[in-house]
Amino acid sequence: MTESDVVRTPLSPTPRSTVTRQRARATTERDALDAILDAGLICHLGVLLDGAPVVLPTTYGRDGNLLYLHGSTGAGNLRAALTGPVSVAVTHLDGIVYARSAMHFSMNYRSAVVHGHPVELTDSDERLHALRTIVDHVAPGSWDHARPPTKKEMAATVVLALDLTEASVKTRTGDPVDDTDDLASDTWAGVLPLRNIFENPIPSADLAVSIDIPEHVLARVSGTPVSAG
Repeated sequence: MTESDVVRTPLSPTPRSTVTRQRARATTERDALDAILDAGLICHLGVLLDGAPVVLPTTYGRDGNLLYLHGSTGAGNLRAALTGPVSVAVTHLDGIVYARSAMHFSMNYRSAVVHGHPVELTDSDERLHALRTIVDHVAPGSWDHARPPTKKEMAATVVLALDLTEASVKTRTGDPVDDTDDLASDTWAGVLPLRNIFENPIPSADLAVSIDIPEHVLARVSGTPVSAG
């Protein structure tokens, strides 16, 4: 049974996951959390290492109510994640908000922060499923295209699963919110939109010239959905 078969619970409003400022921008809808995670490519994992906070950028993958992370068995940061609570943050910046007052400049964004205690996956099938989820999240269609991991590579890899029940979601959209007294100002106000795009693929310098760029890679440039197996 994969995690997509597990009954998914609503987001849990705990003291850690309850938004205390600009509450109108928060939502407890699980679909909103899923959308933010599924649209991202990198997360920031916060752990305590030797009593000090450390924030690590890393790739991830989601299946149902689990977020998968992976790294080297020699990475003390991931081992530290198994000894206490962690947080995982994913943020999308959608625009810079220009206001008439410097104090009201802002950003349009979508953000999610997950709290919990990750567990290490030890079952071989679960580990492979998690790694496939991560690869096909970042590069859809690539797991079936590339060589599968060897036993040696698997032995050198730690795979973590983090439950997504305790999380907060917060977004901002729209125009600046200026003070009434500033609305008549001759200062320009508005939004400068921002988006990420994929550019044309660049073949590796040691790639045989006869190898064409795979369709699942080209699909990322065109924005065509790719089936992950």
